[in-house]
Amino acid sequence: MMPTNMRVLAIDPGYDRLGVAVLDKNLKNGDLLFSTCIITEKADDFSVRMKHIAHKVENLLLTYKPTIVALERLYFNTNQKTALQVAEVRGVMVYLAKTHSCTLVEYTPQEIKVAVTGYGKSDKKQVAFMVKRLITNVKEGALDDEYDAIAIGITALARER
Repeated sequence: MMPTNMRVLAIDPGYDRLGVAVLDKNLKNGDLLFSTCIITEKADDFSVRMKHIAHKVENLLLTYKPTIVALERLYFNTNQKTALQVAEVRGVMVYLAKTHSCTLVEYTPQEIKVAVTGYGKSDKKQVAFMVKRLITNVKEGALDDEYDAIAIGITALARER
């Protein structure tokens, strides 16, 4: 039997800005409970930045008690150092998800775009537009990483029924 409620903590991994969103699925629709970008100080050592991110995400896990943590799968860009550090952040997110007994799901950028817009090559503007159409209480001025986290959450709600 399908559970009547499902709560997702969706994460767009990064260490400059990490997008997070908490969505709740009841029998009717998905509700956005919280979203933001966790921003770290560029001048701080990477380990300090990772600790800051981990602390904030753990607080979200304790506050909202999600059943699922949804992450965007890492794709390598041209900057390998950045990709490796994002992979390290993702590793901490996986650890936190399992420590808090959450189901972990991961989606590629293309899977997220298809789930939200119906087209796997949508750009960020098209994703943000559809996020605002699907979730009515997205705050004005949200950053791209926050929209991406909400899109990841929408994907999880649609795919993990």
